[in-house]
Amino acid sequence: MAIMLELDHPNIIKLLDFFEKKDHFYMVVEKVRGGELFDRIVEKVVYNEKEARDLVSTLLQAVKYCHDRGIVHRDLKPENLLLVSEEDDALVKVADFGFAQKFMPESGLTTQCGTPGYVAPEILMRK
Repeated sequence: MAIMLELDHPNIIKLLDFFEKKDHFYMVVEKVRGGELFDRIVEKVVYNEKEARDLVSTLLQAVKYCHDRGIVHRDLKPENLLLVSEEDDALVKVADFGFAQKFMPESGLTTQCGTPGYVAPEILMRK
C-alpha cells in the first residue's frame, strides 16, 4: 500500500484512502466502470492493430513511470488492468500492486510471486 501512495499517474489506479476495522483492511480507490481488460478481450475477441498499439502504449507508459521510480509491479496481467469506462477506447489503468516492491539491484528479483501463467520463465527457474 505504501507503494501505491507514491504513485500519481493517469494510467495507474489511484489510492484515495485506507482504513482498518477489526480483522479487515480496506483500500478505497478511484472508481472505474469498464471492468477488467481480460473480460474485454474475451468479449471483443479481436483487437485491431491501432487498438492493440494504443493499449500497449498506455500500459508501457505506466510501467515506465513505475520503473523510473524503482518500483516493479510483479503481477501484470489482463485481470489487473482496469478500464475506466465501457467505451471501446477506454483508458486503461494498472491496478493490484499487492506484489509490487522497490527494486534493489543488489538482491535482484528472483522471488516467485504473481500469477504462474504470467510469470517470466527465469523467475520460475530461479535464475
